Amino acid sequence: MTKGGSVASSSPLQLFLFLHHFPAHRRSISLHPPAGEGRRCPATCCAAVATTTRRSFALLLASSLRFLLSPSVAAVEEAGGEEVLETYTDKEEGFSLLRPSSWVKVDKAGATALFVSEKNKNDTIGVVVNPVRLSSLKDFGTPEFVAEKLIQAERRKESTKDAQMVTVAERVGYRGLPVFEFEYTVDSSRGGLKRIFSAVLVDASKLYVLNITSSDKPESPLGTEARTILEKVLHSFNVLE
Repeated sequence: MTKGGSVASSSPLQLFLFLHHFPAHRRSISLHPPAGEGRRCPATCCAAVATTTRRSFALLLASSLRFLLSPSVAAVEEAGGEEVLETYTDKEEGFSLLRPSSWVKVDKAGATALFVSEKNKNDTIGVVVNPVRLSSLKDFGTPEFVAEKLIQAERRKESTKDAQMVTVAERVGYRGLPVFEFEYTVDSSRGGLKRIFSAVLVDASKLYVLNITSSDKPESPLGTEARTILEKVLHSFNVLE
């Protein structure tokens, strides 16, 4: 596993690689003209910077979520009683979350943390942390604005047959940081119908993305207990106090 590191180049991950390194290659626009020239309109320049940052942030967020998705993810098994949750803390990257105690932490290039169910290897909870040039998630837009960008990105994927946003929410995290939460479905030629729970936040110029996926096919829908477990994980995601 690479903490905030790059991923070996391959065609499906080219966009992810470009966006991962975006902060170092981002085009900047100076608000201070060379000596002898009049000062350019700050509003125009700031608008251009904001547009570039917003567009790149949206793509980075969508790529982080897409990168954590498995082609086929099975629902959390409910057999044997409710799964026990325990706190996982990453002091280096500065975040914590609840995770099923029986799930195993595995290494995967590009993922900051990835947990896999021993009962079903396709059942995963993943976190990606990337640098961004935003001081707050609110600098990018509203939860609804981010949700629309995510769905647009999913619908553009060649394997996607349909993608629908289910719920959009906002909560207050530690130190008053806004946390956006999303639940949406993706019907894909790779794995069928999946339900996705995501949480995003920005702190100290870092974008934190939690992604949870579960199969939700008509013949084997996500059960009530399994959904409760996933929602607890979703709502627990936060930066350290």
